[in-house]
Amino acid sequence: MTSCPIPTGRGLKPAEFPDPARDIAAGDGAVQTAVFAGGCFWCTEAVYTQVDGVIDVMSGYAGGTAQTADYRTVCTGATDHAEVIRIRFDPRRTSYGQLLKLFFSIAHDPTQLNRQGNDVGRQYRSAVFYADAEQQEVAVAYIAQLEAAGAFTSPIVTTLEKLDAFFEAEAYHHDYAARNPGQPYIAHVALPKVDKLRTYFPDRLKQ
Repeated sequence: MTSCPIPTGRGLKPAEFPDPARDIAAGDGAVQTAVFAGGCFWCTEAVYTQVDGVIDVMSGYAGGTAQTADYRTVCTGATDHAEVIRIRFDPRRTSYGQLLKLFFSIAHDPTQLNRQGNDVGRQYRSAVFYADAEQQEVAVAYIAQLEAAGAFTSPIVTTLEKLDAFFEAEAYHHDYAARNPGQPYIAHVALPKVDKLRTYFPDRLKQ
C-alpha cells in the first residue's frame, strides 16, 4: 500500500481539473472495472450511476477479509475494510482515467484523512483499489498531475491499495440514494454531490 501526499496548491474548481495525461485504452471494448473508496458508498454510488458509459455500480467492501466483510462489523472501524464502489463501465464511452477525474473532483474530498465530513474512521478513507499495474500507474500519474496543477489547498491523502478482493455489500445498500431521496443523510450529503456533477459536467451524464 502506498500513499501520495501532495503539497498544497491554489485549489481548482471541478471544471478546471485536468484530463488524465495517461489513461487505459478501450482495447476491444470489453467491459472494464474500477474500485474506489471515497467515504459512504451511498454517496459515491449516487454520483457514478449518473455517468454516461457506466454500466452498473455496486456498493461493497475492500481491504479486509471475507470474515469481517459485513456492514455492522466494518462500521466499528476495527477491520481493514473501506466502504467502496465497484464500477463496471464501457471503455468506449468513458475511461478509467475519466472516472478518476470525477473521483477527485466530484465524488469526495481526497484531502480528508480517514473520514468524509462527519463520517469518521478508516472505513471511510480515500483510496484507489487498483486491479493491476496499469490501473496503479494511471492513478499515480493522475495524482502527479493534480499536484502540478495545485488542485487542492490541502494535501491529498488518498491511498493506492492493491485490490485483493471485492465483497458485495448487503442488498439493502444497493441503489440506496435512488430509493431513498428524502432520507436526511442522502438529501444533505449524497444529492449535493450529484448536483455538483450535473453542474460541472453535464456532458458526462447519461441521456
